[in-house]
Amino acid sequence: MASKKVFHLSLGLFLSLYFCLAQAAVILQYHHVSETLPRVTSLSESEFSDHLSFLKEHDYQVVPLHQIIEAIKQQKSIPDKTVALTFDDGFINNFTQAAPILKRFNYPYTIFVNPQLIDEGKSYVMNWQQLRELSKAGAFIANHSAKHDYLHVLEKGESFSQWQERMRHDITHSELRIKQEIGHNFKYLAYPYGEFNQALQELVAELGFVGIGQHSGAVSKHTDLTRVPRFPASGIYANLETLKTKIASLPFAFKVDAKSVTNNTKPQLKLSFLEKDFNKGRFNCFIAGNTAKITWLSDNHVEIQAEKELNKGRSRYNCTAPSKAKPGRFYWLSHPFVVAN
Repeated sequence: MASKKVFHLSLGLFLSLYFCLAQAAVILQYHHVSETLPRVTSLSESEFSDHLSFLKEHDYQVVPLHQIIEAIKQQKSIPDKTVALTFDDGFINNFTQAAPILKRFNYPYTIFVNPQLIDEGKSYVMNWQQLRELSKAGAFIANHSAKHDYLHVLEKGESFSQWQERMRHDITHSELRIKQEIGHNFKYLAYPYGEFNQALQELVAELGFVGIGQHSGAVSKHTDLTRVPRFPASGIYANLETLKTKIASLPFAFKVDAKSVTNNTKPQLKLSFLEKDFNKGRFNCFIAGNTAKITWLSDNHVEIQAEKELNKGRSRYNCTAPSKAKPGRFYWLSHPFVVAN
């Protein structure tokens, strides 16, 4: 009798964990759909069509980004195999090349735009009329800052309080322009270049915005809404064979202790796991193609550090571990660092 109780208890815990893990989604990030622009941020029309065909053929539910964000805010479950599509910068080829493909699949998507660049009439981005056309057809338009600056960087001679005021104006005025021209505003900010620091995260939260990055990982109820991850799907990341694994990835449930902008060329990343469906021995991290030093402080606390000095500029610590409850699927997280001058 006791063994049956233990069995039922174990089964209950397993099922509880299994369905908890299913409450996750993946957000994909694109820039250009073009064969003539730099490959680093581009993919071809055929590659993009292949991505969408894969989602449809494998029964992924492509939903508006705000459906995922609201579920996180309300701590509601997110059905497994949920995906959102996003584009950064509002390039003209999103209108000419990407939109017809998306219309064919009838998939919703979000475009993060820079209102000041649109107002200045820059030729490489869509104008407001084109964005209104896409919005009427089901696209969602959101904030990518006024003109794609490095938001966390203080200008020469600028005080911290002056920076805060400049950022408040940049973010809120950009949001106002979107509302004026498109009619909706979601108060989402996709960080230009995916770069942010703690002060910017705090300001974004104070303004009631959601901050969205370019670091990899799935999302769940544990996701920090000032640093929402997305999987880049352009350039070298457009390869569908590797993208399949990322689309099926699971989100680590963790709290992070690390500065995203630092002068340290060997920055340390500390993670505290809230749930753990993986073996410590199969938890691996990579930095710029090199393995990282991993030190487990306890069953749920780990320190990760680069073994080689990082170059100035952007780097990412990428960590994965295979799921025990869902064989064949991987937990995935990425933490962005900017090694400053």
